[in-house]
Amino acid sequence: MPTLLRVFCWGMLISFLGCLPLGTLNVTAMQIGLQESIKEALLFSLGCLLVEMFYVRLSLIGIEWIQKQVKLMRIMEWLTLAIIIALAAGSFIAASKEGHHQKNEILNNSLHRFLLGMLMSSISPAQIPFWFGWSSVLFQKGVLQPVKRQYNFYIVGIGLGTLLGNAVFIFGGQLIAKNISDSQAYINWFIGGIFTITAIVQTVKMILHKDGVSKLEGKNR
Repeated sequence: MPTLLRVFCWGMLISFLGCLPLGTLNVTAMQIGLQESIKEALLFSLGCLLVEMFYVRLSLIGIEWIQKQVKLMRIMEWLTLAIIIALAAGSFIAASKEGHHQKNEILNNSLHRFLLGMLMSSISPAQIPFWFGWSSVLFQKGVLQPVKRQYNFYIVGIGLGTLLGNAVFIFGGQLIAKNISDSQAYINWFIGGIFTITAIVQTVKMILHKDGVSKLEGKNR
């Protein structure tokens, strides 16, 4: 397999598999797809992947600088946790209201979904240590080399993998909704539950210093 294609495929595969576990961004993309439209959900996903690609590029050329920004990423981590809690509360509030088309209160705004995706992705620091770790592994294995063209193919592969991963949630949510009567209320309860579990898990990881930022902090010592 040609080197550039191999780098592209590794980036796409890691990104795609990394998007499959339930998380804030992919579940939000699914909720936007269900409550607004597939187009808006895809725009949200494009905003997310653009920021992710930027973070990966930054991690490749500024690893030492990133390792020194632990305090900043810690603040971002708390902001992300606050957003997760707000999304959970918004979903529960929407589920408890009468009607079949109640929308998550937090998503009930006029902000362009592409910009919303960029905003939510930009304050999600978990992807920084994630890609820092995987890029380091690929460097060690000789799969990825410090060559500009390889970086470009790697990052494009990551962007496509993220889009495909989010698409699983967006279109999977549509399929599930079609087979559930009064689906909107159930989906709001379900998504609210996912956000609640995510918030609890993230809080426990932060308290026990098992989160991505703590791991990055440990490497910096």
